[in-house]
Amino acid sequence: MTVLTQETRGRTGGTTGSLAWLLVAGIVLAALNLRTAVTSVGPVLDHISSGLGMSGVGVGLLTTLPVLIFASVGAVTPALARRIGEHRLLLLALITLGAGLLIRAMVGSAGVFLFSSALALSGGAVGNVLIPTLIKRHFPGRAGTMTTVYTTALAVGTMLAAAATVPIERAADGNWHVALGVWAALAAVAAIPWLALLRSEPERDTGSSDLGPRALVRSKLAWSVAAYFGTQSMVAYIMFGFLPKILTDGGYTTGQAGLVLGVFTAIGIPVSMVVPWIASKFSDQRPVVAAFVAFYTVGFLGLWLGPAGPAWAFAVLVGIGMGSFPLALTMLALRTRTPEATAALSAFGQSAGYLIAGAGPLVVGVMHESTGGWTLPFLLLFAVVGVQLVTGWYAGRSRYLEDERALAG
Repeated sequence: MTVLTQETRGRTGGTTGSLAWLLVAGIVLAALNLRTAVTSVGPVLDHISSGLGMSGVGVGLLTTLPVLIFASVGAVTPALARRIGEHRLLLLALITLGAGLLIRAMVGSAGVFLFSSALALSGGAVGNVLIPTLIKRHFPGRAGTMTTVYTTALAVGTMLAAAATVPIERAADGNWHVALGVWAALAAVAAIPWLALLRSEPERDTGSSDLGPRALVRSKLAWSVAAYFGTQSMVAYIMFGFLPKILTDGGYTTGQAGLVLGVFTAIGIPVSMVVPWIASKFSDQRPVVAAFVAFYTVGFLGLWLGPAGPAWAFAVLVGIGMGSFPLALTMLALRTRTPEATAALSAFGQSAGYLIAGAGPLVVGVMHESTGGWTLPFLLLFAVVGVQLVTGWYAGRSRYLEDERALAG
């Protein structure tokens, strides 16, 4: 196995030179792909379900698959990385992602479509956990900058798949197979840098098994990170699913609501460019946690109680509040000392967090259907934001997971 040579290490312990630029390109291209399997489906879901004869149960399973796969596959990613190697595993993840995207674009069976979607999502789940680990390993002195690069690319890829799928479908004479299959080509491009990086596979630390889920279950810091990640993801899932309905119920046309949703999604790009950089400048991230909670609170109050006209402005405030997502990803590196601990915290925090988040849209849907209004859903959102403040306040304090475990032991 080839290891990174001493010459590739800078004074801060990070990777430098041409290898560093290859890693940056690899991380950017991989991040662009991590959400394409999710956000490319929604815009053409009606065409997919009718074309495949998919039942309501099948549609429900398809929309729930991201949470289930991200939680389950993410949990086993650190163990896979120790066995296979981080660079090799990410390459395999991108190949799996691309294969799943390509297969589901070619099939005419609902069952195979669901299976191939799960395959593609599995590749994305591995990338979710691995990339923060790779940033911690190769760029320990520039974790904030590289997390900014990562989260920005993630936001761009998320918006690109959501915004471009329908125009691609129209250009292909209404063929949703082509519109979904295009994204497999992007995954193939993303695999190229990691083929070259196979020669620079870092040493595997096989002695980190004590940082497994059983150990983290006893960690208050790990649970606070998981709950913070879960609550911000829950808010995101609820808003992406129900913001257009909230706006149309308030008097917006469907076209206006769609435009606001587009702005709401796009605002994640500049926010992702700023938040990790700011958060990494300070040892204590609690002021940033509180700022995002304030944006959420004002935004939700305005959407709930304010007049319909300026609702778009309150939606933008909520979109800024969703900077809690890049903040949560930044905390994975800031709350750990080693790449192995980052991998463990990333797997635990994201797996538990996605399970927490998955219940949000279902509960909101039931609340709205049973009451016919938005009072209960907004009260739930305020409660979720309250939990986010408490858990983020604990997770944002300057400390390290390894120190907590040492004291607990």
